[in-house]
Amino acid sequence: MSRIVDPKCKLCRREGIKLFLKGQRCFTEKCAVSRRDYPPGVHAQKRSKVTEYGVRLREKQKLKRIYGVGERQFRLYFQEAERLRGNTGENLMVLLERRLDNVLLAAGFALSRNHARQLINHGHVRVNGRKVDVCSYSVRPGDLVAPATRENTKKIVSEAIEVNKSQPVPAWVEVSGDTLTAKVVAVPRREDVPHVIQEQLIIELLSK
Repeated sequence: MSRIVDPKCKLCRREGIKLFLKGQRCFTEKCAVSRRDYPPGVHAQKRSKVTEYGVRLREKQKLKRIYGVGERQFRLYFQEAERLRGNTGENLMVLLERRLDNVLLAAGFALSRNHARQLINHGHVRVNGRKVDVCSYSVRPGDLVAPATRENTKKIVSEAIEVNKSQPVPAWVEVSGDTLTAKVVAVPRREDVPHVIQEQLIIELLSK
């Protein structure tokens, strides 16, 4: 499994926006981007000219880091997006949104994307009643995502829901706090993606 091990706040500062890699901390005054809105490093505050290639590269890196995927996996998503009908950029965004770890985070079942990945990898997540321990599992309309029946797992998810109750749930996911289930009711659309990404720049970069 691909995993980003760099300090999360430095990644946000490098991209110049909040990537929401630390869950609720990103909404508080402790957020590093709010306190130091410049890239990390000794010479970070010096002015430097950004090339057209650099702009496109940063957009790709931003999207990779938001969803926590590596370069090879990202290329595979891009190739699949090209094969599908419709706009390649929108297809790419939708494929990433359909990842199981993203569904867990969007439903409020996890405190952060890393937390969601940990729950999945340790076998705490069920899809349609069956254990799924692959974070990149692509959900489909009608899928029912729920924590395992163990009390400890249910407690972890319940606490996460309580912490995340102020965050909106996307329209393509229906969450039941009573039964601790999240139902995928539709395929996510481009407008359902909450992140500010110019996917056309990424397509221009990868299509060369």
